[in-house]
Amino acid sequence: MGIVLSNIIAIYRRELQSYFVSPLAYVIAGIFWFLSGLFLIMILLGPDGILPTITALDLQGQQMGVPVPPIDVPYEFVRAFLDRMGWLLLFVLPILSMGLYAEERKRGTLELLATSPVTNWAVAVGKLLGVLTFFVTMIVPLVVIEAFVISSSNPPMTPAILLLGHLGLILLAAAILSLGMFISSLTDSTILSAVFTFAVILLLLFVDLIAKTFPGPIGEALSYISLLRHFNTLIQGIFDTSAILLFVSYIFLGVFLTSQSIDALRFQRQ
Repeated sequence: MGIVLSNIIAIYRRELQSYFVSPLAYVIAGIFWFLSGLFLIMILLGPDGILPTITALDLQGQQMGVPVPPIDVPYEFVRAFLDRMGWLLLFVLPILSMGLYAEERKRGTLELLATSPVTNWAVAVGKLLGVLTFFVTMIVPLVVIEAFVISSSNPPMTPAILLLGHLGLILLAAAILSLGMFISSLTDSTILSAVFTFAVILLLLFVDLIAKTFPGPIGEALSYISLLRHFNTLIQGIFDTSAILLFVSYIFLGVFLTSQSIDALRFQRQ
């Protein structure tokens, strides 16, 4: 067990270092932060933003002499912002995951990994933890900004809602990266890996809409595997164990399929 753990840590460090020295990773992070900041400003101050909407409702209420129903501004802001972040992941994460194994194939180092004493599970887990850690470093500044925005709210927002929403964001990212890692292990083309990952995740996000055309148990089963449905549950501040279990299942599925893919390559080389 200690050997496996040390192998995972070694792969994890190697993968994480590769991101922090990659110009592409910094470009992705820069674009991600720019779009996230743009979404944040539009949600708060845009024409249909939260603050202008509340101001218009207050003015309308004063003119008509009708009390305006209270609006939980911090909650609406966090929910709307995390919803935009979820959609942004659909475009950013396939680019992050596309080189996890495809680059190894292109450089010819995948065969070395496949024939090394390091287990395929250890390699897959180490790579997934590396790219997921890089993603977490990307969202840390956003969490700080969100906390600053809602810090002056009265009454103050419960921190559990903010933490649960970002847990959902990280679980969604881990599920997408895990499946993207498996797709990356099937090809030496990073472009194909990114495109197929985008297509698969898009299907898993919209499978809830497809499920509505199938009545009965089939429709319910399809609806349950929807990533979007369970992500929306968590960002609404609802702690749902079934949502967390679903994301964990997708993560394990991606790691398992990746290890089987490398096992097939190991058998082919032998």
